[in-house]
Amino acid sequence: MQRRDVLKSLAALAAVPQVAWADQPGLRVGNAVQFDHADVVEKARVLAAKDYAPRPMVPDAWQKLTYDQYRQIWFDGRNALWQNSEVPQRVDVFPPGLYFPQAVGINVVEGGMASPVLFDLEVFDRTDEFPELPLDETLGYSGLRLRAELEKPGIFQEYAVFQGASYFRGIGTGEIYGLSARGLAVKTGDPMGEEFPDFTEFWLETPAAGSNTTVLHALLDSPSVAGAYRFEITHGVVLEMQIEAHLFARTELVNVGIAPLTSMFLFDDTMRQRFSDFRPAVHDSDGLLIHNGGGEIIWRPLSNPTRLQISAFGDNNPRGFGLMQRKREFGDYNDLEALYHDRPAVWITPNEDWGQGSVTLVEIPADLEIYDNIVAYWRPSKAIPAGSEHKMSYGLRWGAEPAPREHGLLRVQNTAMGGRPEGGQIVVIDFETGDALPEDLSTIEILVRSNDVETTPGILQRNPETNGPRLAFTFQPDEADVAEFRAQLRIDGRPLSEVWLYRWTKP
Repeated sequence: MQRRDVLKSLAALAAVPQVAWADQPGLRVGNAVQFDHADVVEKARVLAAKDYAPRPMVPDAWQKLTYDQYRQIWFDGRNALWQNSEVPQRVDVFPPGLYFPQAVGINVVEGGMASPVLFDLEVFDRTDEFPELPLDETLGYSGLRLRAELEKPGIFQEYAVFQGASYFRGIGTGEIYGLSARGLAVKTGDPMGEEFPDFTEFWLETPAAGSNTTVLHALLDSPSVAGAYRFEITHGVVLEMQIEAHLFARTELVNVGIAPLTSMFLFDDTMRQRFSDFRPAVHDSDGLLIHNGGGEIIWRPLSNPTRLQISAFGDNNPRGFGLMQRKREFGDYNDLEALYHDRPAVWITPNEDWGQGSVTLVEIPADLEIYDNIVAYWRPSKAIPAGSEHKMSYGLRWGAEPAPREHGLLRVQNTAMGGRPEGGQIVVIDFETGDALPEDLSTIEILVRSNDVETTPGILQRNPETNGPRLAFTFQPDEADVAEFRAQLRIDGRPLSEVWLYRWTKP
């Protein structure tokens, strides 16, 4: 799908057509009705019992807006929900059209009563070049943005956006948007095409004075499944989200992704020969981190393959997983505009046993950084039967280092790869330093293994810049098209480092 770098600009814009109340600025709400999260669950249950009915599309002229035209109308922050009140949050809205052809319902909840947010063109600014477009009953908002006083009193900065299908994004304080999360992934990587469930309606609870937490309810719908979601969102240096999901399967869900993440990886030190670029790396995430149910901590560097590849890391009751952005220095990317070093990582923690399944990684070939080409999610080993219910809950943490640290375990800092003059490939893995690292590296056991190609035993040296160990080994691809590798440092029979896994594919 279209990349976040397009959506990054759109996230600063908002528009919606409707009759104007010229003398009453600000978002307006309609008549209130009683509300409880159980109502959303019941709505999802009723939806799933019926044939799927897609929401209407906005008029064709709105869908055909160009990117430049869409930028010519934007939300005026002075008209935000809860502006000039004691409520410690502000909410902006986004327009339909362009990449967002269907409207979503947005409601405000206070005192157990929910009121729909009404449409008003006068809460938006626009240039004289914005075209005149048709207005009808299909028009509405396409999503919402949350803002709060993150760094300075009186300055409300954004920290989360919900817009487009079931996509949402968050950032820790001081970061910029990068990878996205989704409510659910269905048929990702399927030859017949992926199904994208939609959040069709939101209910936003009014936060208490002084609170840094917002509660958002969402209704999800798609041809295969309906669902009710509850988000408890707490902003900070690390943005915390607690998510509860209650799914109702219309059809048998065989290829379903729980807690899916979507990101971009174009290149790094493993494939510089494929890209002529002044920057040393271009990516929103550089690795998949897994804390599996067996106690292993696995680091899998991301790749941009020349053909689609799907990796499944079998597990029972995973402790957590996520897409990381470990390179955090400007010089790692040398990009003054994209600022990839300020993009968040995301860590997922199940709140209950998820049973047998696999952390699944989908890597899609890409030649430009405008495309999301990385997807990671939990796939249960058993299908969710048609007509059944499925509940799960989990935490999402957005930040520079949101994953828990295992005491004494050295993390992988970088992976590099290249050809050798005498033939074959060399692999270089840099690990961080730490108190557990012995002065004498010769006491460390090196484990390097591949069942596909022959490798050298590996050499361990100290990196003078990081003071951490660098492991290097070589292999001969010969006739192999694909090779899987596993490496780890051990000492006194116990792990000293994360398990490094990598899939090499012939260029």
